[in-house]
Amino acid sequence: MKNGDARGNLWSIVLAGGDGVRTKEFIRRWLGYEKPKQYCTFVGSRSMFQHTLDRAAKLTPWERVVVVAARHHQHEVWNQLDSRPTSMILFQPKNVDTAAGIFLPLTYILARDPLATVVIYPSDHFISPEGSFLSAVNQAVQGSRDLGGRPVLLAATPDRLDLEYGWIKPGRLLAQSGTAAIHAVERFIEKPDEATAREARASGSLWNTMVLAAKGTQLWSLGWKCFPDMMSRFERLKGTIDTTEQLRVIEEIYEDLPRWNFSSHLLQCAPDRLAVMEMKDVLWSDWGNPERILSSLENIGGRPAYVEDPRPFLYVG
Repeated sequence: MKNGDARGNLWSIVLAGGDGVRTKEFIRRWLGYEKPKQYCTFVGSRSMFQHTLDRAAKLTPWERVVVVAARHHQHEVWNQLDSRPTSMILFQPKNVDTAAGIFLPLTYILARDPLATVVIYPSDHFISPEGSFLSAVNQAVQGSRDLGGRPVLLAATPDRLDLEYGWIKPGRLLAQSGTAAIHAVERFIEKPDEATAREARASGSLWNTMVLAAKGTQLWSLGWKCFPDMMSRFERLKGTIDTTEQLRVIEEIYEDLPRWNFSSHLLQCAPDRLAVMEMKDVLWSDWGNPERILSSLENIGGRPAYVEDPRPFLYVG
């Protein structure tokens, strides 16, 4: 399989830890059993997780593709790797939202490569065409480097109102990366009401895709600004990596770790230290609910066929 460019310090983080609560019934009706959406094959012959892995590996070598997933999904993860030589798979003891899911792999990356630039990829997003998306990621990486490692968020052009998406209002122009303009972030708007969403769209606000490129140390610094208690725990983990103590420390970290959301608790905490770049010619959707899944599939001429009698049992991995 074609691998990414081995030069530089670029790493990929693939987020695959969600349980897909809002899509459980939809997938149960479709497959006949429950399965987290990122491990389902909606398009072609690969699951969303596999699509995301293969995208990441086109920009970074496999040894710098890091997967973070839920421990109770590990059978699914190992099975779906399917000979992909990803060298670092991290299993969270429990789901405590997205901040821990990002800073756990970042702890390992910075322990190995203090100069790392990272790209964060959620694994439950529909993206087409892939080439345009990867071009945008490359531009975001270069833009982040030109801005001293500043986190650059990729944003999608809204084609409708969506009250569940996070919206970003771009501010002043900071840099030009290829054909892409990179702007300061003026404001984050999380899950607006209808009037606020209409105003946001009319004023040029964009959808936050949560795909992000940044210098690892810049993200680490933002973590300390926004949730120092959590970061002190991951600092302790950093000192135990590759020792017999690391698994015990991870268990202790997650035992009573508060739930922190990366978007609402970090991005909104420090908008002045972030940047945003609009993706062009990319169809993007966060498949967080059945309506978005069906809408995207209909756009490309497909739709899942439902089983007639779904079996009433839980996720079987």
